[in-house]
Amino acid sequence: MFLSVFDVFKIGIGPSSSHTMGPMTAAGHFLDLLRRCPARGRAAAVGATLYGSLAFTGKGHATDRAVTLGLLGWTPAEFDFDAAERQFEALGRSHLLHLEGLPPLAFDPATDIVFDYGPPLPGHANGLVLSARDSTGAVVLSETYYSIGGGFVVTAQEREAPPSATEAASWPYPFANAATMLRMAQESGLSIAEMKRANEIHLQPPEEVERGLARLWSVMNGCIERGLNQDGELPGGLRVRRRAARIHRQLIAERQANRSQPHAAADWLSVYAMAVNEENAAGGRVVTSPTNGAAGVVPAVLRYYLDHCIGAEPEKITDFLLTAAAIGGLIKHNASISGAEAGCQGEVGSAAAMAAAGFCGVLGGSPAQIENAAEIALEHHLGMTCDPAAGLVQVPCIERNGIGAIKAVAAASLALRGDGSHFMPLDNCIEAMRQTGEAMNERFKETSLGGLAVNLPEC
Repeated sequence: MFLSVFDVFKIGIGPSSSHTMGPMTAAGHFLDLLRRCPARGRAAAVGATLYGSLAFTGKGHATDRAVTLGLLGWTPAEFDFDAAERQFEALGRSHLLHLEGLPPLAFDPATDIVFDYGPPLPGHANGLVLSARDSTGAVVLSETYYSIGGGFVVTAQEREAPPSATEAASWPYPFANAATMLRMAQESGLSIAEMKRANEIHLQPPEEVERGLARLWSVMNGCIERGLNQDGELPGGLRVRRRAARIHRQLIAERQANRSQPHAAADWLSVYAMAVNEENAAGGRVVTSPTNGAAGVVPAVLRYYLDHCIGAEPEKITDFLLTAAAIGGLIKHNASISGAEAGCQGEVGSAAAMAAAGFCGVLGGSPAQIENAAEIALEHHLGMTCDPAAGLVQVPCIERNGIGAIKAVAAASLALRGDGSHFMPLDNCIEAMRQTGEAMNERFKETSLGGLAVNLPEC
């Protein structure tokens, strides 16, 4: 099993990796497929149908807009808001897509994107079908995609019969579970970050790995800074006000006046996380960590380490990210990071485990202590539902990232007080999360049909 740090952490846009980045990516893949289709010259129109959670919360997550932007040729990592907005407005007037290698394609987002509120597709709760038709309405090409969390997209065929994995022996440290990871660390004498780095440079030169990691942190930290300096309401109709900037100003004033309470450390963690997720809710640039809905936890804990911890070393940023990615890869491989598949335990729970591992590592934790930290953080998110109000990544998502960051730091601190030995192995906790997600009622997995989403105040 090998999942690159650049797969776990992907630069993209808000508000959702599953509902925004995934569908945008799927639309781009479909265009590439259509370009390779022998009958592409007959194509005259394109359309999309959204199923399951993509249908129920697609409006709140801007899934229809994401599909449109993908069909306009945009990818999450290269998105330019101003240029895309101009193309979006031009499409609204012409209802035609003009794409390289394809004939003009009729497409009206208002009518050619269908929200199907019936049963979900069999492969995953987040399904969509993209199709191209000729001038008579006959289907020229159709493909089913599943957005499986964290911006990852697979076709129906790939979901049913995953492509053969690269031989495990080809990677220096091919750990597919935490037990193997710990054994390899003990045998090699390397840290988890060092093993992860060795796997990464098996794919690309060391300088590219370091440059990519530096860019990830630059985008994460830039997102924190933007969130700490923005006021006003978030889009979507709930009239949720941004709070991170105001709380940040309060914390600075208290510190300058020497009036900070001991528990202000938790407030700093929360404000960093909330800043990211307010930016995500506004459709800003974020890094999946491992998803958009949980994008604030890892950056918040890393920023807390750099700005608030005694002896913090900026050179350890890469170790933090590599360690966190190693844990995120294990969770994705053995369970899920998708809210639609596992609930929020798969998103914020996974993010907290990743952040706890990274934090423990840069504070000098052993591989066993790091594994313990990740387990503690994940264990205390088990059973958490994903029930966003109005399908928006705002309530309870923004605050939940703050609490997840606090749990991550507490988990790492607790693990560092021990020697790494503990009762519940991380692998077993990951399996418990998978089983809990499977047993969770579908209403509580990103549909906004249960829980907090249907218990809103009347005023």
